[in-house]
Amino acid sequence: MTFLDVLALYSIFAIWGLLFMNIVLSMGGFVYIMRTYRTDGHKSINEYPMVTVIVPAHNESIVIRKTMEALLKFDYPGDKYEIIVINDNSSDDSAQVLKNIQVDNPQARIIVINTDNIVGGKGKSNALNIALSVASGSVIAIYDADNTPEKQALKILVENLMSDEKLGAVIGKFRTRNKYASLLTRFVNIETLAYQCMTQAGRYFFFKLCTIPGTNYVIRRELIDRMGGWDVNALAEDTEISFRLYRMGYYIKFMPLAVTWEQEPQKLKQWFKQRTRWVKGNLYVLKNNFKYAFDPKAGRMRLDVIYYALVYLTMFTSLIFSDMIFIIGILGLGYVTLGGFSSLLWEMAILLFILNVSITLSVERNEFNFSNILLTFFMLFTYAKMWVLVVFNGLIQGIQDAIYHKEVVWDKTERFEEILDKRRKNTRQ
Repeated sequence: MTFLDVLALYSIFAIWGLLFMNIVLSMGGFVYIMRTYRTDGHKSINEYPMVTVIVPAHNESIVIRKTMEALLKFDYPGDKYEIIVINDNSSDDSAQVLKNIQVDNPQARIIVINTDNIVGGKGKSNALNIALSVASGSVIAIYDADNTPEKQALKILVENLMSDEKLGAVIGKFRTRNKYASLLTRFVNIETLAYQCMTQAGRYFFFKLCTIPGTNYVIRRELIDRMGGWDVNALAEDTEISFRLYRMGYYIKFMPLAVTWEQEPQKLKQWFKQRTRWVKGNLYVLKNNFKYAFDPKAGRMRLDVIYYALVYLTMFTSLIFSDMIFIIGILGLGYVTLGGFSSLLWEMAILLFILNVSITLSVERNEFNFSNILLTFFMLFTYAKMWVLVVFNGLIQGIQDAIYHKEVVWDKTERFEEILDKRRKNTRQ
């Protein structure tokens, strides 16, 4: 057996193992989502708590009006929620846009905090902490500035949170608002459904584990206060605060009937920049929490640490090795002696990948079609390969940031003007 054979076997079994894990999670997620869809998502509670909806914003004038319109349409009791927008060191006309919204909605409790480059401009976590200092709600809801949540989303999230005292947070589902804008956004739409919504549902179904996605979630105010706020050094503040909730003995619930729609990157450059930031943030959290994988007292949290390690270490290295073997073979510099057995395993792995995504698409109206199945096959050889580059770039940048002690600043995704696509009306909302 040659060295390339060893690498090939590692890649095959690592990828097969991860694919099998995702298939199992998708099956559990399918069961959980279908059960949830038979309900309206609501829970009976004695009294609705005061909620502070926080919107961290940096140069968001293109999308912020649409977001505010959606937030003001919540069916949550009007006297029981306020909206705090942190217009954080913006250089566009966000301040004027937000002021006009306040004037046009005098009955609503809208607080706008405009910061400069001294107090603000230090990233999303810092902006959230500023808002927290003036928030009056016992429950905090977070929405990104490009989100348009459905009107029942906040009420469903809060009702589920208040129905169980061991729940630290409840997260909803997010969908791609501009999925028809480009081929890239169609890939992102499939990825979001398969590896963020369905995987979250499966992890919650089997282990009562899921990770806060950064938007469309509610969390108990007292828990954030006990944590000392959001970690200003964390780019993935959502993942970081999830692990702290686990360590405090609370769990997080996924509620797919609380839906928000968000704008995804339409251009490759913006997508690559956004995903690199996510990788850096998640690697930071993995580094800080990896020790808990071997701590019996960490409970179920160990499973999430292992899950992140498998995704960012095992999957990353196995994909690199498999691509390296392919290039070496093309150049005639070496070959794998496993022959047809190796090819058969790779072909079956492709089928498993398509099956996994198909399970996800089957629960969403108008998503399970030939076009998306074909896109799934195509994205395996394009979009998935870009993910390897993103992880590699995030790893290098993370090391550089640690060496040079780079300060965390806003690294937001560029926004675009949108033309509402009529095809969205036919999707499940």
